[in-house]
Amino acid sequence: MKNYQFSTALLSSKQQGKKWRFPCPAKLNLFLYINAQRPDGYHELQTLFQFLDFGDWLSIDVRSDGEIILTPEIPHLKTEDNLIYRAAKLLQQKTGCTLGADLHLDKILPMGGGVGGGSSNAATTLVALNYLWNTQLSLSELAELGLQLGADVPIFVHGQAAFAEGVGEKLTFCQPPEKWFLVLKPETSISTAVVFKDPNLPRNTAKRSLKELLTTKYENDCEKVVLNHYSEVEEVLSWLLKYALARLTGTGACVFAEFDNEQAAQSAFLDKPEKYFGFVAQGKNISPLHQMLKYLSQQEQNSLSS
Repeated sequence: MKNYQFSTALLSSKQQGKKWRFPCPAKLNLFLYINAQRPDGYHELQTLFQFLDFGDWLSIDVRSDGEIILTPEIPHLKTEDNLIYRAAKLLQQKTGCTLGADLHLDKILPMGGGVGGGSSNAATTLVALNYLWNTQLSLSELAELGLQLGADVPIFVHGQAAFAEGVGEKLTFCQPPEKWFLVLKPETSISTAVVFKDPNLPRNTAKRSLKELLTTKYENDCEKVVLNHYSEVEEVLSWLLKYALARLTGTGACVFAEFDNEQAAQSAFLDKPEKYFGFVAQGKNISPLHQMLKYLSQQEQNSLSS
């Protein structure tokens, strides 16, 4: 599994009519603090999102007949319930676009890992089709559509590392250090509902400024509760801690260790137990999806000026 690498061979032009391939990057919650529980049951939080140069791929062929065809089928999930399909239909309905698309997902990220796979897939669908269909919605308008699909989708649509507050809707874009990470997923899935209903979940962590949080040791208020419920997560986290600072991302199940360079991360990766899915990636403050779109725009401008 290779990290994202963009080339002119990958980024074919619209005129060539070739299949497009767009990244759906993973994300990490570098820290997560629960500040309060509201009367409606939602929790107020402070968290820091950063993208990784690793994730799924979404291939797209534009169709002229308005049909949305998605492959492959996912067992026990109707196509019309898939976030990718729903995102494409939402964009059609919002803009009145008569074009369609063949969409194929190369699924690499683990499902239920807490690294944003489904949200990233939906966001890439919105952003990529907005570009290919030339529907010309702003990122803010695309983010509003994305919010109908999931709370994390707008983060991926905007494509910048962000500090989130409230219930996750208040975003401040920022530039945390772009460390290297070893990410591992234990052989279990986490119930977010179980974590947030646990009476032992901290719900009164004091709110702090982003400046203070960025200079304080990063922690995750959900981690202890998850470890109490899921011994598999505790096992893999204990293994990672032998190599570097490590913690849970979101409510898991993935855990990650941070390193100052790729060599140290790769060295630890080579020692990992075979039963764990894992990968090494660098944190990115600009999403690989938006890096690709910037490259495409530059190529178009160069083509027009030549």
